[in-house]
Amino acid sequence: MSDELRELVGAARTFLQVHGRGRHFATGDWEPKVPRERAEAAPPAPDAGAPEEGPFVHAAGPVAAEDPSLASLASAPDMETLRVLWGECARCPLSAGRNHLVFGEGAVPADLMFVGEGPGEQEDLQGRPFVGRAGELLTKMIEAMGLTRERVFIANVVKCRPPGNRDPEPGEVGACLPVLRAQIRLIRPRVIVSLGRVSAQTLLETSAPISRLRGQWQRFGDVELLPTFHPAYLLRSPEKKKEAWQDLQRVMERLREPHG
Repeated sequence: MSDELRELVGAARTFLQVHGRGRHFATGDWEPKVPRERAEAAPPAPDAGAPEEGPFVHAAGPVAAEDPSLASLASAPDMETLRVLWGECARCPLSAGRNHLVFGEGAVPADLMFVGEGPGEQEDLQGRPFVGRAGELLTKMIEAMGLTRERVFIANVVKCRPPGNRDPEPGEVGACLPVLRAQIRLIRPRVIVSLGRVSAQTLLETSAPISRLRGQWQRFGDVELLPTFHPAYLLRSPEKKKEAWQDLQRVMERLREPHG
């Protein structure tokens, strides 16, 4: 290990000792079928994203291409070092309006990884992914699979909250994709579940609508990927929970298959 990399690892450990990581998780059961009258009475989710349909145009953007520091991400030996290398990122305009950078959290390595669109209001305030109402639903979905948040990894395409929960712009996505790719390399998931339209279209580099992508096995590099609806969308459209549960059952079946 070079002296420079050894210094980065030491800085990583110091960073985590000072700042720590939250380990408080919501609990409860997630029922795929919710009584319609109760679901319709629920207020709109504060972290609900954009509608699920419509194209999201992916592009790497000039920010990622011009940043020489991104080359070191591909050789980061662990997640702690990767976090330090990423730093308090100011590679795109989203950094100017954030409260916290939301890097992601969970097990490393992990068989299962969830990738959403970007932080919402509560995520931006707490610095953790999926902790608002949509996050509570995601936790219940994970538990319905017989897992816990501690056993999976949860991240987003972009690490800072877009204003008003709008779609992230191509340059913002391009700035964050190198660190997301590095996270996937370190996590080594057997399956990635992309949550929502923006995540699926970004990872698959397609403009196909989520209604056509969801439930269909795809690949991100050498990792199997299954798109499904974003939990925020399920809060607005509870009748879609049955389809989302069917998607998660496909993931459970795939994870039970022999691996090797």
